[in-house]
Amino acid sequence: MNMQEKTTPSLEVFLRGLWQENPVFVMLLGMCPTLAVTNKVVNCFAMGLSAMFVLVMSSLMVSLLRNYIPKQVRIASYIVIIATFVTIVDYVIQSISLDLYDSLGAFIQLIVVNCIILGRAEAFASRNKPAKAVLDAVGMGLGFTFALLCLGVVREALGNGTLLMDTPYEISLFGAAFEPWAIMILPPGGFFVLGLQILFFNWLRKKLTQRNASAAGA
Repeated sequence: MNMQEKTTPSLEVFLRGLWQENPVFVMLLGMCPTLAVTNKVVNCFAMGLSAMFVLVMSSLMVSLLRNYIPKQVRIASYIVIIATFVTIVDYVIQSISLDLYDSLGAFIQLIVVNCIILGRAEAFASRNKPAKAVLDAVGMGLGFTFALLCLGVVREALGNGTLLMDTPYEISLFGAAFEPWAIMILPPGGFFVLGLQILFFNWLRKKLTQRNASAAGA
């Protein structure tokens, strides 16, 4: 057993996906759903929670089976495991809301090839015990959901003047006089907002790193 497996699950593992290795703002993974479904906040919640469920369950299964899956077929095995949980999510969303299912389109099925999920299965879950793998998966899932919501709130607010559009809890933010920025709910708006938020996120990380370095030097 290697030293990595002897390490007990820690808060650092959980927080890694939220900050140091945020899937979207740091590792730039999962860009297709990030840009495609973030024109509405409700889509962000649905995609984020779906991806987190698949990530957690597939990481748990990969970790439990890590000593039994032959190395030669490990990637194929991971994809089969991930596809099983994606199928569950696909049917659950269909049963809850067909409008939401249609709004998300093919991006639910494409969770199977999401680089975040397959990457964590290969790089982390296959090398660690179940508890640690689940902590990592929850952190990464929350980090992905957080990033989606950061984009979704800005794009829906500026592109439609609302929050939680097409739900019973819809909130009008700017009143009837507001002229929506239609570009924000179109693909160019997604690229624009994502670029600005990555820039801000990297600036903030740099400032915090410099502050910590200064505090350590003092």
